[in-house]
Amino acid sequence: MLTFEVALSFFGIAVLLALTPGPDNLFVLMQSALWGRAAGMLVVLGLCTGLIAHTVAVTIGLAAIFATSATAFTLLKLAGAAYLVYLAWGAFHAPDSVANSEKPAKRNKWQLYRRGIVMNLTNPKVSLFFLAFLPQFASPARGSVALQILSLGGLFIISTLLVFGAIALFSGGLGAWIQRSQKAQRVLNRTAGVVFLGLAVKLALANR
Repeated sequence: MLTFEVALSFFGIAVLLALTPGPDNLFVLMQSALWGRAAGMLVVLGLCTGLIAHTVAVTIGLAAIFATSATAFTLLKLAGAAYLVYLAWGAFHAPDSVANSEKPAKRNKWQLYRRGIVMNLTNPKVSLFFLAFLPQFASPARGSVALQILSLGGLFIISTLLVFGAIALFSGGLGAWIQRSQKAQRVLNRTAGVVFLGLAVKLALANR
């Protein structure tokens, strides 16, 4: 099992990594600003669910496939890029609810949760990161390596939930104001579209 010192040092590093600007926390920020705190938290939960899958993949060795197979890596990253392009299209074509004298449309909870899952699972670099990062804190001298990997994955998910949850709460407050301003809505939707397209390009050009 993990020692307290190892768990504490790993958790500290995981928090710092979660705070580092990247596709996932940027995705949470934009979704929260567009649809509010609750929507952002659902996206965060979806991302954390994806991390569970990545943790299990590393534990059973599935992530090694993406590290050794260029085809598998390419197919997964292109699927993720295509999904981000789809989100960008939706942002560019989103109606201005204030202009239409309507209340902001509420997003289906499952749809928001699913967005987080798909966003995370279609990024093969997360699998490769977990494959390279988690085993560094595991040791056969402390017992089952598989259980240690699962524990480390759990700690990483907790750190992600705390940091990304804070981002969702902060940017969700901004979103409440944006929903009352037609101009702000339009600017944010266009900005979100550009951000999603940028993330799509970055993912499509990613190397192992």
